[in-house]
Amino acid sequence: MSGHNRWSKIKHKKEASDSKKSKVWTKIIKEITISAKLGGGDINGNPRLRTAVDKARAVNMPNDTIDRSIKKGTGDLEGVVYEEFNYEVFGPGGTAILCDIMTDNRNRTAGEIRSLITKYNGNLGASGSVSWMFKKQGLIVYDKAAVDENKLTDASIELGAEDIRTEGESLIVVTEPKELERIRDGLKAARMPEPLSAEVTMVPQNVVRLTGKDAESAAKLVSMLEDNDDVQNVYSNMDVDDSVLESVG
Repeated sequence: MSGHNRWSKIKHKKEASDSKKSKVWTKIIKEITISAKLGGGDINGNPRLRTAVDKARAVNMPNDTIDRSIKKGTGDLEGVVYEEFNYEVFGPGGTAILCDIMTDNRNRTAGEIRSLITKYNGNLGASGSVSWMFKKQGLIVYDKAAVDENKLTDASIELGAEDIRTEGESLIVVTEPKELERIRDGLKAARMPEPLSAEVTMVPQNVVRLTGKDAESAAKLVSMLEDNDDVQNVYSNMDVDDSVLESVG
């Protein structure tokens, strides 16, 4: 998991800037819409939708916008039809990159993503060539300075979490994907502070340490992919210095 949380912090800094907020909202609106389409409009009965709505509220999206997005997904309002698929990419230095795509125009998106991959010295991989290097897990991330580590550990074990890890300034509770919400709610009931984030993500099982030009190119590729409006999530097994992440972030 090395580097995963560091990169997340850089991404959150980017999202906080006014110039990035419109992109963040666009991606979240898409996620809300397709989540409601696939699992219904009740956030209590649709974990994916609940997570998307939590993200929307975290970036101060108005309730009216959230409600309209849900209604477009359920068909109560007319909306755009989105398609979901993945790209598996080999980045500079042998890094593995997964991209979750959500688009209303597959051909347009395919051209844009292929152009970015080529520009930053990557190669598009076949289905399954990269995904096997990642494991889907739930991650609940806490600020280490804001939580009692012993109490968090005890509560997490009691709730059935897979693991509790320290990474830099964060404590990370690892869960089975389907258990994320139950454990997050259980930790809240145990009076743990609000986590920095709680989401199901693809965690690399091994990391690739990069330096020099490979590190810069790989970090830039990941950053540019994340900036694309049709890319919902990007996962990578790269491990680079903080200075490199900051420079592209």
